[in-house]
Amino acid sequence: MKITPLEIRQKEFEKGFRGYDKDDVKAFLASLSQEWEREMDIQKELKLKLEAAEKEVEKLRQVESSLYKTLKTAEDTGANVITQANRTAELHLKETQIKADKLLSDAQQRAKDIVEDANHKAQAILEDTEDELKEVADGFKQLENHRDNVIEELRNLSTGLNDKVKKIEDRMQHVDIETHLKRARKAVKKIQNADEYELEEVKRPSIKHEAAKVPKAEKANHSEEPKQQNKNEESGGEDTSFFDEITAD
Repeated sequence: MKITPLEIRQKEFEKGFRGYDKDDVKAFLASLSQEWEREMDIQKELKLKLEAAEKEVEKLRQVESSLYKTLKTAEDTGANVITQANRTAELHLKETQIKADKLLSDAQQRAKDIVEDANHKAQAILEDTEDELKEVADGFKQLENHRDNVIEELRNLSTGLNDKVKKIEDRMQHVDIETHLKRARKAVKKIQNADEYELEEVKRPSIKHEAAKVPKAEKANHSEEPKQQNKNEESGGEDTSFFDEITAD
């Protein structure tokens, strides 16, 4: 039987000859006692549960506090790590930038040195080439001068030979071959009749071939004519042969 507080307040007891009915009062009190005991048990159970809940709450609060502290520590540590990482990254970035700038500067200087060295070598090669070309040009000029001199000498030689051939042709036109043949027979007869005299060595007449000379040699040729005349005078005006007259020039 469930008794509410309202029923307890409104409960009325019948009056008997001597007051309230004792049985009703005892029955009500028994029921009230049972209900109250039950309520006390429930209250005790709830109290135990409340204590357990409070302990659990306390544990949860401790866990929460620990988690909060851990989270705070993690946040602080994370912030420190991030800050340190940022500083390290900035430091590495600066070092990398410095190294990159140095590498770039070294590469530019190296390229500049290579270009300057190449320019110097090219200039040296150009100067050497110009000197060689100048030497070749001078040599070619000397060859041209030598060629011109040779051509001039050949022209002079050709002119001298032509003049000599012309002189020989002119003399041959004025030579009397029969007269010279008679002189030759006469000389042979003299040799045959000279038994009492010692035989003299007679040189066979030969045609002399003069080497071709440049115009300088023509003066020597002109000087031979007086020598030939002197020779004729020394021989006492002997008759000269046909071949002597031809080669006299």
